[in-house]
Amino acid sequence: MAIDAATVRKVARLARIAQPEEKLEPLAKELSGILAWIEQLNEVDTDGVQPMTSAVHMPIPMRDDVVTDGGDPAKVLANAPKTVGGFFVVPKVVE
Repeated sequence: MAIDAATVRKVARLARIAQPEEKLEPLAKELSGILAWIEQLNEVDTDGVQPMTSAVHMPIPMRDDVVTDGGDPAKVLANAPKTVGGFFVVPKVVE
C-alpha cells in the first residue's frame, strides 16, 4: 500500500499536526515503507500459535465490576480546557 503526499497532508490536518510542504513527500515514503513492512507480517505462518499478552505467562488480575457514580464530576471537569453542560468540549477531527 503506497501513501502519497496528499494522504499525509489530509491525515496531518485531521490530527492537527503542522507539516511543512517540503516534508510531506519524505514522510509519505517513510509511512509507505512502514506499511510495506507490516504487510510482510501477513506472510508469517501463525497456525497453531496461541496468542500472548506478554512474553511471560501471567494471570490477568481481575476486579469486581462495581457501578459507581464516577467520583466527583466537578473535579473531573475542572481539568478540561472547555466544558458545556457537564461534558468535555473537543475539536472535531473526523469529517
